[in-house]
Amino acid sequence: MTHESQRRGRVLVIDDERPVAVAIQRTLHKHHDVVICTSSPDALQRLLSGEAFDAIICDLMMPQLTGMDVHAELMKVMPELARRMIFLTGGAFTAEARAFLDDASNVHIEKPFDAEQLRALVNDRVR
Repeated sequence: MTHESQRRGRVLVIDDERPVAVAIQRTLHKHHDVVICTSSPDALQRLLSGEAFDAIICDLMMPQLTGMDVHAELMKVMPELARRMIFLTGGAFTAEARAFLDDASNVHIEKPFDAEQLRALVNDRVR
């Protein structure tokens, strides 16, 4: 599939750090509709209420609900969507987070992220 024929997708960014979420939005907005949510409980509620997204970019470590928590809830009711999550990591890992990343089939990328790599990962999920 050529870059020009890439379908425009709808992407949810869940990150409690607004500057990071805005940077992701700027990276993807030319080719995708990007919705930012800085509250993981609010993001999960949007997803569970049926709001449709092609991909989710989610910070792994957040207050209230972690990316692992969001993934676990989605696996119960929307496993296909849960498998289209891309996790952002800041490098500081708990043992639980390391085990999760080792076990989950989801891709994760480090902050600061590489823009081209992030675009390619999102495009793979939107097709």
